[in-house]
Amino acid sequence: MKRILAIEAHLETQKRIQAFLIEHNYKIDIASSGTEGILKFQKNSYDLILLNAILPDIDGYSTCQIIRGQSNIPIIMLSECYDKENEIRAFELGIDDYITKPFHHTVFIKRIEAILRRGLPSETEKNMGILQFNELMLNFPAYTAYINGEKVELTTKEFEIIAMFLQNQGKVLSRSDLLDKVWGYEYYGDVRVIDTHIKNLRKKLNIPYIKTVKGIGYKLDS
Repeated sequence: MKRILAIEAHLETQKRIQAFLIEHNYKIDIASSGTEGILKFQKNSYDLILLNAILPDIDGYSTCQIIRGQSNIPIIMLSECYDKENEIRAFELGIDDYITKPFHHTVFIKRIEAILRRGLPSETEKNMGILQFNELMLNFPAYTAYINGEKVELTTKEFEIIAMFLQNQGKVLSRSDLLDKVWGYEYYGDVRVIDTHIKNLRKKLNIPYIKTVKGIGYKLDS
């Protein structure tokens, strides 16, 4: 049974999330503040974190930064209202998805399922084994990346984006291509989240091969 930590201050939302997840056979723990959430995360093992942007002590962004500094666990941020800049800020911190309240029960569960599913290598990916491009190597069964043999910590989404580039070397991929292939469902947010992930990948991998193709997208090319 998958175990989820919800860091959410609003009592009614806590109850609603808990009911949704229990109905779909998830084990759910609740934390009412960023501090409590961080402590629970550090003491227990979870498969995914639901994190509200607004919390009574440490806000969701700072909480995310602390958790992301310790783990690549999937994080879905919940926001009271859609704000483009806050969404981009959240993705810069390494979240995996961003959901605006109010959300529909079915859509909410599908988004969680998609994130958990994407965190597991498919049979196709397992069969791919290892792909290499110059000093960059991807181990698909382990979902890990290496530069010159040194492991690089990537989030699930970052791994899947760079994997798309390795599987399509030299081919230009639009932002829409990447959203469709990596997110795996219809995405209603800002396509600039792709730019944020590319920025993070360039910083973490420190390689010059991810090229910007102006007005179209990106490609992996030496």
